[in-house]
Amino acid sequence: MKTYVVGGAVRDELLGLPVQDRDWVVVGATPVEMLRLGFRPVGKDFPVFLHPQTQEEYALARTERKTTPGYHGFVFHAAPEVTLEQDLARRDLTINAMAMDEQGNVVDPYGGQRDLVNRVFRHVSPAFSEDPVRILRVARFAARFIDFKLAPDTLELMRLMVDNGEADALVAERVWQELARGLMEEKPARFFEMLRQCGALARILPEVDALFGVPQRADYHPEIDTGIHTMMVVDMAARLGAPLAARFAALAHDIGKSATPADVLPRHIGHETASVAMLKPMCERLRVPTDCRDLALLVARYHGTVHRADELTAATKVKLIESCDAIRRPERFAPFLLACEADYRGRLGHEERVYPQARLWQQALVAARGIDAGAVARSCTDLAQIAERVHAARVTAVQSTLGKR
Repeated sequence: MKTYVVGGAVRDELLGLPVQDRDWVVVGATPVEMLRLGFRPVGKDFPVFLHPQTQEEYALARTERKTTPGYHGFVFHAAPEVTLEQDLARRDLTINAMAMDEQGNVVDPYGGQRDLVNRVFRHVSPAFSEDPVRILRVARFAARFIDFKLAPDTLELMRLMVDNGEADALVAERVWQELARGLMEEKPARFFEMLRQCGALARILPEVDALFGVPQRADYHPEIDTGIHTMMVVDMAARLGAPLAARFAALAHDIGKSATPADVLPRHIGHETASVAMLKPMCERLRVPTDCRDLALLVARYHGTVHRADELTAATKVKLIESCDAIRRPERFAPFLLACEADYRGRLGHEERVYPQARLWQQALVAARGIDAGAVARSCTDLAQIAERVHAARVTAVQSTLGKR
């Protein structure tokens, strides 16, 4: 019985990056032996155990065989005679198919160290094509390791997988899981660019794929292309340290522009309404969590108004704040403004501009929330007037704070 650290932990250690989690492979053992040593079984499809002290995962060395389409259609074989090299052969990329023994020696049968040095994503074997999730994983790695490139034969294999319908077998929950992780990487635009290169973006996120090639007014958007603008916005959201909900909102804020009639282009009158209409079924299809969906809908609807903060009356500001439910949920307003800032600065030549609108909106929110709605309600003799009186008090407070009529 021998144990090895495998996968991402080995890769990150060789790259000099912090190792977050360690996964282990056990060669030459049986489930009975693992139980006798105090390991706790947790695997459903194949034998995985938790270490009795560290609680790290230890999996018995295994091979796998594709039986049906999709990423669930595998039969696994775990036995003492399965070698480490056989186990590593089933992994996705060479840089993830390395192991390290207890003495720190690296086992690298498929050239992972070479590809680390050359900064290349390369599939281990043709078996890569059996699992469509690997398309998403490669895209996520591209967003994390921004100086790596994709080997041409791996790109060709991914394109073939898409053409063969493998990407269509992905379930919504797994797509969202990888999408969310990709959005939280250093350069999320690379996630979508990689999917677009192999054709998977049109299958998984057709609403985003359709934005590429859609023109915008050059005086507002020097980058012109709506798809390029969207990629600049998601990267700006990452640069601003935005949380997941704000990054998803940045991705989805302009999807309605793909529906603009050709005779109207490059203007996009009413694209906010179109974006909201397209966003709802998109979120339902991807099973997007409620907090991400709700923030994306708000940003899609109101980002243009937020940008014009200095032009708006106090009444209009209060109306937007109330429409965003920011009086009751002020903690959601900051990521809302971050997504709007990412949109404003996610334009060619605007990346280093300041965004004073965020400060104005935060000041307006503080002023509006300073009104004691209960006290206003108690002063009303007509219950039907309460909402109107509270709104008016908030408008007065914002006028006093920002000096706007």
